[in-house]
Amino acid sequence: MWFFILLSWLGIVVLLLFFVLSLATGLYYLAELIEEYTTVSCKIIRQLNLFIIAIYVGLFLFENLPSYLIICGLLSHLNNMVILKTFPFFQLSSPSFIFFIVMLVINHYLAFTYFAQVNLYFVQVLSYFTVCLWIIPFAFFVSLSANDNVLPTSIENRNSDDHDLISHYFSRKGTRPGLLSIFNYAKESILPQQVKKSY
Repeated sequence: MWFFILLSWLGIVVLLLFFVLSLATGLYYLAELIEEYTTVSCKIIRQLNLFIIAIYVGLFLFENLPSYLIICGLLSHLNNMVILKTFPFFQLSSPSFIFFIVMLVINHYLAFTYFAQVNLYFVQVLSYFTVCLWIIPFAFFVSLSANDNVLPTSIENRNSDDHDLISHYFSRKGTRPGLLSIFNYAKESILPQQVKKSY
């Protein structure tokens, strides 16, 4: 019996490894797609945001969720429309992005406290968190690397002697902050590289 328990733990570890690798591969592919098609990605995220606003209206009309939960969710998703105006650029110090982070924390706190008091199925709670709270922040997180390949409109470093916009952009191109650069680093450092044989 103990050998079967060890086998089950080994199976769980293997399944978790497959899940993590599949998730990383999917995130890498989504980051590549968003980087390649930023305009289409912005439209998809905007339509998704409007769909979630409609879901909040449906929850208000057909379910007995507390009004503070729905109002905070609606405020958060209306603020996401403001953030999407500058997509794929995210100003982390802008008031709308700070409000987005604050509302994300508040929405999670309110949802956790409400669903801890109410007896609902786990699938219903997970569906609420996935659709109403996690999709748009996840889309913003994946699209952080989308502005790496967008041509600049202004010089970032005003104190430099070189004020040529294009040469300044390509001189900083070697350092790519974002999700895609993290995945590229992981791919180069963890996965084995194929060596070409010369005959």
